[in-house]
Amino acid sequence: MGVQISEILPKKTIEVDDLKGRTLAVDAFLWLYQFLSIIRQQDGTPLMDSKGRITSHLSGIFYRNAKLLSAGIRPVWVFDGKPPPFKAGTIAQRSEAKNEAVQEWRAAIAEGNVEAARRAAQGAVFLTSEIIEQSKQLLTYMGIPVVQAPSEGEAQCAQLCKEGTVWAVASQDADSLLFGSPRLIRNLSVYGRRKVPRKNVYVEVKPELIELKNIFSSLSLTQDQLIFVGLLVGTDFNPGISGFGPKRSLELARKLKTIDEFKASVKWDFDVQPEEIFDFFKNPPVEKNVKILFSKPQPEKIISMLVDEFEFSEERISNTLNEIKSSFDSSNLSSSLLRWK
Repeated sequence: MGVQISEILPKKTIEVDDLKGRTLAVDAFLWLYQFLSIIRQQDGTPLMDSKGRITSHLSGIFYRNAKLLSAGIRPVWVFDGKPPPFKAGTIAQRSEAKNEAVQEWRAAIAEGNVEAARRAAQGAVFLTSEIIEQSKQLLTYMGIPVVQAPSEGEAQCAQLCKEGTVWAVASQDADSLLFGSPRLIRNLSVYGRRKVPRKNVYVEVKPELIELKNIFSSLSLTQDQLIFVGLLVGTDFNPGISGFGPKRSLELARKLKTIDEFKASVKWDFDVQPEEIFDFFKNPPVEKNVKILFSKPQPEKIISMLVDEFEFSEERISNTLNEIKSSFDSSNLSSSLLRWK
């Protein structure tokens, strides 16, 4: 998913403490997909309550946001709206791949191959309207603002950052940079001590800061040329051009000044035309001047939803709520909007 060019982008490893007091726009769908993919049982089965309802996303939302809030970070969750028409092909391909992953997962379960089942299950993730609504509800109970984008969530995240409503966008993909976000924070949804897949090795994952101004100066690119790099490598709207990885794409993009020069330099045989995608990155449908309001968390409603309805451990939920409260009470970031009483 997304534009995968982070390997060529100048970045700076930072500490979580460096983000204290910052408001960040979160790519909601990306984070939800991560939670649904990773928070699973040993054989790849998602977390569920006794009624068979998936709860992986609720676990991820609650504990990850609690960790961010306790660190003094203010997340704003931005949800995708209606995708552009030319994304239909990508959506269809992803749906087919997910269905294939479901079949592989079921076959591995039948064979008793737990490791293969877990690997296949990570690709068998579907984001339903029910999951989205439950996520928004829990976020609201936690006092975290929810923004509904008219189209692509990362475009709306970038708009919030360009306007100064948030300090940076939190995502693993570089899409927000192509939409013009001044800053991108990677690894915020996965920071901490992490086990390397299929190895008994642990690594410390830290947030990374990527700034648009440094991309332009270090890589000698313009905003248009950065979009050309994305078109060559591949975006959510088009496959990449065969033979073009990030480095080769960068080399060619530096030589191009207009979208017409881009078209003349590559063999483009996709249904959607490059200028259509280019224009979408330059002028996406977004809501401007969105008002962001944090509110007091509502412990009673959180417990009612997670413990009473979805059967989470009352002790764990209560302990985590107390940690958030203690963090707010001892922090100079405890504004009237965030203070617990």
